[in-house]
Amino acid sequence: MPDRIEKFTYSNSQPERLDKFLTANLPEFSRARLQGLIADGFVRVNQIPAKKSGQMLEAGDEIETRIPPPVPSGIIPQEIPLDIIFENDDLIIVNKPAGMVVHPAAGHANGTLVNAVLGYDPEMEGIGGEERPGLVHRLDKDTSGLIALAKNERAHRWLQDQFRLRSVNKIYWALVDGKPPTPAGRVEAPIGRDPSHRKKMAITPPHKGRESVSEYRTLKSFKAHTLLEFHPLTGRTHQIRLHCAFLGCPIVGDLIYGRKKSTLEISRHFLHAAKLSIVLPGENQPRQFEASLPEELRRVLDTLE
Repeated sequence: MPDRIEKFTYSNSQPERLDKFLTANLPEFSRARLQGLIADGFVRVNQIPAKKSGQMLEAGDEIETRIPPPVPSGIIPQEIPLDIIFENDDLIIVNKPAGMVVHPAAGHANGTLVNAVLGYDPEMEGIGGEERPGLVHRLDKDTSGLIALAKNERAHRWLQDQFRLRSVNKIYWALVDGKPPTPAGRVEAPIGRDPSHRKKMAITPPHKGRESVSEYRTLKSFKAHTLLEFHPLTGRTHQIRLHCAFLGCPIVGDLIYGRKKSTLEISRHFLHAAKLSIVLPGENQPRQFEASLPEELRRVLDTLE
């Protein structure tokens, strides 16, 4: 794939930083990505390599930006069946099954969602970064449900901005042991690394963790369990699992943050990303996508009823 060449003429009367100008004219790329292109010599001003990102442009300057194709990730595409909820030219929304890791990592070199997506659409390789092509958010291995992946740089930037501005609306269903203090409420409990177990997260004092906010409401009450709907307003690692434990009602089957032995017959924790509301690239109003509760979780509810 050849390099993409973009040429501009600076016409404003007031000087402006080179990186700011490029960010406005190439909105599909982050400012950091464009600063990297400048630093690597891919941007010329009046046919001379730009010296720095803060170089000031003046009226009449000719800017040429050479954008190399995405770097191959080295991730092996695999033909793994995908439950595709929605797809267009910009993104794909998948209903991820429990047990599937989202992207390759130590101990999970293949069989991941990214391997499957690259097997389905090899052109997504390198989008948004070579290690995690197309990803803008994640789900835990044993959490099922909706996850969106970008199919091009413009869509990746668009989705990143929505998650950064917290305009994406995500709804999860969680079956918990016991019940929360109130039928509905809001949890504000900072999250950071567990100082004793570096692979775990923990509720921390405010100055040691990142702001973490969730809202919840009760969907159904059982004798010793409660089905909750969670709306995370932030996107911290293991946020809902930790907030449920913080409320004194850990998620059923969560052997890390909940009880050491599950109170019900289940092979995973009972957490499902059920709804995702997002504005698609080029549109103004959000669309809502839904994924039904998986069969193994429906069976658990049937036993309670």
